[in-house]
Amino acid sequence: MSSESTESVSAPVVLPPATGEVAALLAVQRVAADRPGVVSAARGLSHFGEHSLGWLAIAGVGAAAAWRRGDQPEVRRWAEAGVGAFGAHAASVIIKRVVRRRRPHDERIRVGVSTPSKLSFPSSHATSTTAAAILIGRAAGLPTAALPAVLVPPMLLSRLVLGVHYPTDVLAGAAIGAASAAAVTAGDRLFATNVATR
Repeated sequence: MSSESTESVSAPVVLPPATGEVAALLAVQRVAADRPGVVSAARGLSHFGEHSLGWLAIAGVGAAAAWRRGDQPEVRRWAEAGVGAFGAHAASVIIKRVVRRRRPHDERIRVGVSTPSKLSFPSSHATSTTAAAILIGRAAGLPTAALPAVLVPPMLLSRLVLGVHYPTDVLAGAAIGAASAAAVTAGDRLFATNVATR
C-alpha cells in the first residue's frame, strides 16, 4: 500500500452562518473593504483619532488662532473642544474596562489595523470623534449638526471596515460622545451665566 493511501485527508472546516453583529460586520466588509482606497482611508482615520490626538491638535490650533485675535470666549470654546474630546475618550476607556467585551474575533472578519487593547465596547474613536465634531463645530460657529454629519459617519464606518468593532460599539461610542459634548456645552453656559451675573 502506498504512503499516499494511508495519509489522512482532513476535511475543510465549515463555519456556521454568521449571525447578529458578526453578520452585519461581514456585510460591511463585503460591500466596502475591497473598494479602492477605502481601507487606507480607514487606517488614516484610525491613526488620526487614536487617543483623540488629532482632535486635540485641531482644538489647539483653533485656540491659538482665537488667542491671537484676542477673542477670549472663543479661546474658551476651542479649549472646551479639546477637553471634551479627551474627556469623552477617557470615559470610553473606563467603560471598556468595566464591560470587557472582546473585539471581533470571528476568523472571517478581516482586521486591518492594530489596536492598543483587546477591549471593544464602546469605540473610543467613535466617542471622541462625536464629542470633537460637536464641540469643534460649536467653537467654529458652524450649524450644530454640520460637522458631526461630515465627520462622525466616516469614523464609525471605518471601525467596521477595519474589523475592530461591532456596530453596537460604534453606536454606543457616538451616544457617549454626544452626551459628553452636551455636558461640556452645559458647563460652558453655566460658566458664562455666572460671569455675566457678577
